[in-house]
This record gives sequence, C-alpha cells and structure tokens, in this order.
Amino acid sequence: MTMVLVTVALTGQSVRAHEEDHQTEDQLRREQLRIAVQEICPISGEKLGAMGTPIKVAAGDSKEEVYLCCEGCTNGKIDQKLWGTIHRSIAKAQGKCPISKKDLPRKPKSTVVEGQVIYVARPASIEEVQAEPEAALLQVDEFYASYIKEKKQREKKEEKREHN
Repeated sequence: MTMVLVTVALTGQSVRAHEEDHQTEDQLRREQLRIAVQEICPISGEKLGAMGTPIKVAAGDSKEEVYLCCEGCTNGKIDQKLWGTIHRSIAKAQGKCPISKKDLPRKPKSTVVEGQVIYVARPASIEEVQAEPEAALLQVDEFYASYIKEKKQREKKEEKREHN
C-alpha cells in the first residue's frame, strides 16, 4: 500500500474513553485486536500500551484509523518507515483474503472499511468487501485473533527454550 501521510487528525478520544461511551463487546474486541496487530506507534515507534492507553486517530485521505502511543504524538507526523512496518504487520496478521480465504499475495491490494485497512488477494475482491463490510471485518477479526493466539504460543515456546 503506497500512501503518503504527513499528519494525523485526532478523531477525539482514547480507547478507554470509547469504552465509557458504551461500545459493544464486538467493537471493543475489534479495537483490542487492531492494537495488538498494529503493535507500534506510527509517530514514535514505541510499543502501544507502553505509555498508557493508545489513542485512536484517523490518518490520511482514507481516514484510516491507527493508534498512537500517547497524547504527545497527536501533534506529530507519521514516520513513513514505521507506517510501512505497521502495514506489513497488519497484512501478515491478516494473512488471508476475507473473500477468497486464500493467502494474501506478496503485495496485496487494500481498501479501508470503517477506518480499518483490509487486504485482499485480488482487486475484484475490494468490491465484495465494500458490498458486505461487516462480514469482511468479522472475517479479518478472526484472522487477527488466530494470528495473535499463534504468536503468543510461539513466544511461550521460545521463553521455555531460553530458560532451559
């Protein structure tokens, strides 16, 4: 995904504030998955959560929602290298097209739905994602959850090896 972003526009509230606004469990779960997959702040490179509750902002013309590590980053500029790293992490975590369920190609196409980037295996799938956005978002949530679970299992195995 090639996108030039110069600044971020604050959409308003931190994730914690959103919780207080009566988000549904699904919305909260989606945000937690997205934070876990994004991992780092596109401004500072700090791990999300290391400096408090991440702050959701909309970036660029597509209004893609991303998370910043702290209030101080809301006035910063997105680092293009970090932005690329974030998008590679998101594509890796998604892994498969929500339409075809096939592995994503090396350079997948993408669209933004309700602020979330969704990668697809072929350009024609973008129309299908846009026709049924909630179904695509739910499928991507499942891909993310599976990826996060597998990643945690790998990290536990690695920790055991280091301690032995």
